Amino acid sequence: MKKTTAGDFLVYDKSSNSYRADPEQVVRDDVEKNYWKNVARTVVKDWRLYIMLIPMILVFLFWRYFPMYELLRCFKVSDQVKPVSEQFFSGFSYFKRLLFSGDSLSTEFWRALRNTFLLSFYGLVFGFPVPVILALFFNEIKSNILRSVYQVLTYLPKFISTVVMTSLVTMLVKQGSLTTNMGILSQALCGLGLISEEVANAGLLNNPGFFRAIYQISGIWETAGYDSIVFFAAIIAISPTSYEAAQIDGAGKMAQMKYVVLPSILSTLVIMLITRIGSLLTIGYEKVMLLYNANTFVTADVVSTLAYRVGTEAASSQGIASAAEMMSNVIGMLLVIGANSIARKASDVSLY
Repeated sequence: MKKTTAGDFLVYDKSSNSYRADPEQVVRDDVEKNYWKNVARTVVKDWRLYIMLIPMILVFLFWRYFPMYELLRCFKVSDQVKPVSEQFFSGFSYFKRLLFSGDSLSTEFWRALRNTFLLSFYGLVFGFPVPVILALFFNEIKSNILRSVYQVLTYLPKFISTVVMTSLVTMLVKQGSLTTNMGILSQALCGLGLISEEVANAGLLNNPGFFRAIYQISGIWETAGYDSIVFFAAIIAISPTSYEAAQIDGAGKMAQMKYVVLPSILSTLVIMLITRIGSLLTIGYEKVMLLYNANTFVTADVVSTLAYRVGTEAASSQGIASAAEMMSNVIGMLLVIGANSIARKASDVSLY
């Protein structure tokens, strides 16, 4: 195919009674001709910023892209001796076993998939609005010093390690003083009549019915303050003239939040919601493994913990563990695409 140039777009010039090249096309040709020179000039000019990108690029290469090679294990016969590239191709046998075999492993997988979805869905329903509400409250605090104190107090749990955080949760609900086996939270719930003394003494973490509530409440306490940073940054970027116009129209605080703040941060809300929907089937195994036990497998076991247990039992099970993780990741990708498409059609705001 012939490449078009400025000579292909001639324009008649009445003053000189001749044809000349279109000025706009000349500019486009010049930009295209010197494209890589301009890129090199930009890199040289901002070389410090590009050097700062090198650590992040290395992180993505070693912890995100290179591990993708091991995904071939989902389609190969598991053999600890041979590398993945030399193992025999087994097709979709692992996926068929997990989905349709009906054996104990398949039953455990469907249970783990349901638990993963429910834990993430409850986190989306109950956990997503809390950072937004916190950001709205921070915006209404007039004292900068008082606001900073409150923000730091809500950010701190995010910087506590998962082991320490789960230990605190265990102490609150399970480990009490020398005279009782109940934790402080268990004693409070028992005193209010919300749980029986027998359940409190047995430990809430040993009861499958309380695991999801404990997981979600501790998750909100841990991440709500830190997640509110994005929404608070979007709120403080709103022009003060919008508030003044609303006050002139007689809008109170609640009306300003409804008609000024929320519409102004709608794009941020939609983007953050899409990313949360994409992680509906992605739950890390660390927190769950530190909180669950054999008594709570029925409601606590998720895909990542199932894959960890199955993959560490024997080398021949690593392919099944990889297939379980891969299925949850593929479903997560489809959820992101679907949520993004719906958001783009409904509000003209999308992630891409």
